[in-house]
Amino acid sequence: MPSQREIRRRIGSVKNIRQITRAMQFVAASKLKRAQDATLASRPYGHSIDEVIADLASVLGEEGHPLLRTPESGAPRTIVLFTTDRGLAGALNSNLIRFALKELETAGAGSTIITIGKKGRDALARGGYEISAAFPGYGDKPTFGDVTALVSLLVGDFLSGRSAGVTLIHPAFISTLTQRPEAVQLLPIKASADTAGIPGNQFLFEPDPAAVLEALLPRYVATRIFQGVLETTACEQSSRMVAMKNATENAGDLISDLTLTYNKVRQSNITREMIEIASGASAN
Repeated sequence: MPSQREIRRRIGSVKNIRQITRAMQFVAASKLKRAQDATLASRPYGHSIDEVIADLASVLGEEGHPLLRTPESGAPRTIVLFTTDRGLAGALNSNLIRFALKELETAGAGSTIITIGKKGRDALARGGYEISAAFPGYGDKPTFGDVTALVSLLVGDFLSGRSAGVTLIHPAFISTLTQRPEAVQLLPIKASADTAGIPGNQFLFEPDPAAVLEALLPRYVATRIFQGVLETTACEQSSRMVAMKNATENAGDLISDLTLTYNKVRQSNITREMIEIASGASAN
């Protein structure tokens, strides 16, 4: 059985860890509110742009723009995996990576993967997977301009025929306790299923639908990628807050167990000393 000094030292260490996890929990909770508001505020814009594109596609069809056309070549697909730069976020990153690997198998031989965030890049590199491009995470306050380089890369590969399509894999923020990985087809652009019941030609376009589509589709791609960034940020803070809350509670339970063990050892030592004193007195 460990000595009293060893138990006291371990109790002190666990208390220090509990202070750290509690602080991280509060920091994540404060960042979660901002990230959650940004994510929820961006969704109506995404739905609205879906409606406009659905109406334009009904007028012009797939031939209206190269980003709407399904490539005929056997070029590989591209998968974009969103993860975080930092750990201590529960099972968020591991679930995303497992989901991405399944999608990579489904996409077929030759498919390439692009990572956003260090955790996904490092995990795939350790697994021996070839990464065509790696982007760092965009921090706690991402901006729309941050995704410009990624948009240019994806659109350029698709238009040149090097990629037959692009799939985004990122977490979907459902609630503070629930986040799930989801795959979203980015290219070629398809009208959202949510807009299937929208009547055609509900918008009047100036100067003409083709010109509007030419300007709108690249921004649509950037919007969808930025939406994935916002969802990932909100899910990261939510997962970290829950993970640190659980860690803080577990540390409290461990401190209680160690304190009980300490008291037992202390009482045992006192009892032994009393027996030794009594035995010595009897001998005299």
